[in-house]
Amino acid sequence: MLVVLEGGEGVGKTTQWRQLAQALRDAGREVVAVREPGGTAAGDRVRALLLDPDAPLTAEAEALLFAASRAQLVREVIQPALARGALVLVDRFLLSTYAYQGAGRGLPMAALRSINAVATAGLAPTCTVLLTLPLPEAMARMAARGAADRMEREEAAFHARVAHAFTEALSPAWQAAHPEVGPVCAVDAAGPPEVVLARCLAVLAPWLGAPPMSPPMSPLMSPPASAPSRPAEHAACAPRHG
Repeated sequence: MLVVLEGGEGVGKTTQWRQLAQALRDAGREVVAVREPGGTAAGDRVRALLLDPDAPLTAEAEALLFAASRAQLVREVIQPALARGALVLVDRFLLSTYAYQGAGRGLPMAALRSINAVATAGLAPTCTVLLTLPLPEAMARMAARGAADRMEREEAAFHARVAHAFTEALSPAWQAAHPEVGPVCAVDAAGPPEVVLARCLAVLAPWLGAPPMSPPMSPLMSPPASAPSRPAEHAACAPRHG
């Protein structure tokens, strides 16, 4: 399985990436957790450049650097891990390119698809978990963190375009037109991290099944009593057959 965590700045994506990886490992799975950009020696150097607040990159250079880091990560880490049966958990993948460099920067979608078809080698996520939060709340969280990277420092209009693109990706019509992104499932990112984690696990339940050599699935598949059920979030998220 290739599971991707997505979302705009301030939604708590990286926190959930870490917690979800640990929860799945505790259930007996081999989990390879990587982030974009980065995840390899070459990719980490690209990441430092892309997030450097003092790096004056054009939109085109930015898109190509993200694709270069992705190409290295897919071939060096993701493909070998999938081949041996591991679950790969990625903090950002192709949907971020469409949201940030496509909607945010205004680059042509056709060009981004072409570049990234090479970068991903045609690999599509099993499922993309999209963490959602009202933009003002997400921006407030981001501001509270303090030091901001190059992407976080963008103007509010940029982040609004990115947020709108993520919302569009939840449409069944959009997903049908972008099979390379795989199914995209919304998870409410409001509330304590452990409650959001339970929501993420509930969304992934149709794909996860029962992990090998693990105790019963109730801690992994059922939200705790404090987490409200969210059937509307999960209704459109199920493995595709045929």
